[in-house]
Amino acid sequence: MDWIEVTIFTTTAGIDPVEGVLEDLGIEGYALEDAADFEEFLQDTEIYWDYVDEKLCEELRGQETKLKVYIEDSDDGRAQIAALNDRLAALKATDTDDVLGRLVTDQSVTRQEDWEWGWKQYFKPFPVGEKFLIKPSWETVDDPGARQILEIDPASSFGTGTHDTTQLCITMLEKTVKGGEKLLDMGTGSGILAIAAGMLGANPEVAVDIDEHCLTCALENAERNGVTIKKTLHGDALRDDKLAEEIGGGYDIICANIVADIIIGMAPMFFEKLKEGGTLITSGIIEERADEVGQALEQAGFRLTDRQVSNGWAAFTAVR
Repeated sequence: MDWIEVTIFTTTAGIDPVEGVLEDLGIEGYALEDAADFEEFLQDTEIYWDYVDEKLCEELRGQETKLKVYIEDSDDGRAQIAALNDRLAALKATDTDDVLGRLVTDQSVTRQEDWEWGWKQYFKPFPVGEKFLIKPSWETVDDPGARQILEIDPASSFGTGTHDTTQLCITMLEKTVKGGEKLLDMGTGSGILAIAAGMLGANPEVAVDIDEHCLTCALENAERNGVTIKKTLHGDALRDDKLAEEIGGGYDIICANIVADIIIGMAPMFFEKLKEGGTLITSGIIEERADEVGQALEQAGFRLTDRQVSNGWAAFTAVR
């Protein structure tokens, strides 16, 4: 079955009224792109991101709020869309202060096979480091050779293993893990680093992410690979003292594939949470800021033991 993607253009203030229209028409589920979220993202780029494409920023500025729904491409579905347009027009007529936006729709047909597969066709098995072959669950590998298969489904989380920062961290984990180490994964995303560490013989004790959805994804991926992440925590440890305390300490290894500013801010915390002789593996650092991050780690008390660069991204191994 094919589907019609219907995009409703409104404002942040119009989300609730449009939700009410959808509910009345029996249209369940929608994807929301809230213009207020775009603005918040743009304000946070200085804190959470080292590099944001300027063209992307320009595209995000002034975006309308959109609700997207998917309706069967059939006579009944088209009748439902006609009813939706009528209800939106009626709602617009009551909007005397013009706060609900345009309240119009745009439509495009989505083929079922495109819906289900989309980007998946481009995610194929590939080697990382000396020991791993990373693959998605929908691909099969007849002969991985001496490599361990790490099966990952990222969903909407960061970490398919294709990015240079992830590969740098996995390569450093291969050199660091001897077996039995207590590990903390900060900014776990899809859980790929905690899983790789577990497959190498470490014990992933805690995984932390600012996005709660990532933690669900990480646990599912860990189970898929026979790895147990003992505890997951949601939040921003740089700003939440209670969360920072809950993370605990005494770690042998900390992985932090985040961004330069957060690594710099967390450097003293990482030092505190590691055992004497413990190792920090960190990446997500654009090469231009590598010296700055390295200096911050040394100022926090770390001794830098390895620095690697790949396609403009840097990673460090540092020992307490």
